[in-house]
Amino acid sequence: MPQLRHILLIFLSLACAGLALAQQAPVPPTLAAKSWLLLEMGSGQLLTAEKPDERLEPASLTKLMTAYLTFSALHKKTIALTQALPVSEKAWRTGGSKMFVRVDTQVPVEDLIKGMIVQSGNDACVTLAEAIAGSEDNFAQMMNREAQRLGMGNSHFMNSTGLPDPQHYTTARDLSLLAGALIRDFPEEYKKYYSMKEYTYNNITQPNRNRLLFIDPTVDGVKTGHTDAAGYCLISSALRDKRRLLSVVLGTASDAARATESLKLLNWGFISYEAVTLHAKQQPVATLRVWKGQSSEVKAGFANDLAIAVPKGYADKVKGDFVATPRLIAPIEIGQKLGTLKVTIDGKPYAEYPVLALENIALGNIFTRLIDTIRLWFN
Repeated sequence: MPQLRHILLIFLSLACAGLALAQQAPVPPTLAAKSWLLLEMGSGQLLTAEKPDERLEPASLTKLMTAYLTFSALHKKTIALTQALPVSEKAWRTGGSKMFVRVDTQVPVEDLIKGMIVQSGNDACVTLAEAIAGSEDNFAQMMNREAQRLGMGNSHFMNSTGLPDPQHYTTARDLSLLAGALIRDFPEEYKKYYSMKEYTYNNITQPNRNRLLFIDPTVDGVKTGHTDAAGYCLISSALRDKRRLLSVVLGTASDAARATESLKLLNWGFISYEAVTLHAKQQPVATLRVWKGQSSEVKAGFANDLAIAVPKGYADKVKGDFVATPRLIAPIEIGQKLGTLKVTIDGKPYAEYPVLALENIALGNIFTRLIDTIRLWFN
């Protein structure tokens, strides 16, 4: 899983983008919430956070994982958008928010997706979960496996809806990993469904509960959540001048508060930081010597554009120095870390980014390996 390895390396190393120089870092806002964070999607930088690893009830933010697995199933062709799925009595009886499907009827997958995302329908989630995994319990196991794959180490899911359960929890940081993965891995689905302002099913029109879609035209998602224990929660994302920020705000006191606090966080990020593109995707940062391979060189760079966020006014003081991993021995896989780009601002350490192999280098033949082994003795 080289791509996943690349993503995890980025997020792990960029959790350190808080290496930002204290005297340069803009002062972040304080929110009326239990926990929050703001992420620069282009680089994975954490711009600010408060209690990002505190375990909290996710409420309907859970549905991001349900959607992620649904989109995965669509791409794997185990379900299809036009496929009609049966509505079980369990799905029909599930409490909380609903899209109002009728028991013993069949509903197209695409309608259920819109009901899940726009209307936050718990009945839609259970119907999708049962179709994908056979039962909601099986689907919860799939959710937990996917959470581990995405690096969500402080999350555990018990259902597809987010209805309260003592063993159903996550964190702001884990939710940012999930929302970021959904936007990155399923861009067409994200664009199509998450900006919908309302949806009508069974002659019932329900508005999207994400108020920011109606307030700020740059906001194109993501999801709200609410229970008595969780409070009012919102994950939101905005795209301005090709920069995408992702905010996670958990545990506010009201529907209005989760919107205003989220917008406050997004506006601060866009105003206080600017993006600097250090390297274009798939363009070599360096060409490195490889030993014992079919090729003696490998190109190293980034799978995606590396555009980092720096405090406003410091863009011309950014410098990146590449430090290569010594003695690269074949085989080498795409996505393998080959070195580190050390970024400084005005000569002071700011952040570090893994530089990855852009191509595969297979093991060379016996003769090549023998010659390179001898050369390495004297190198």
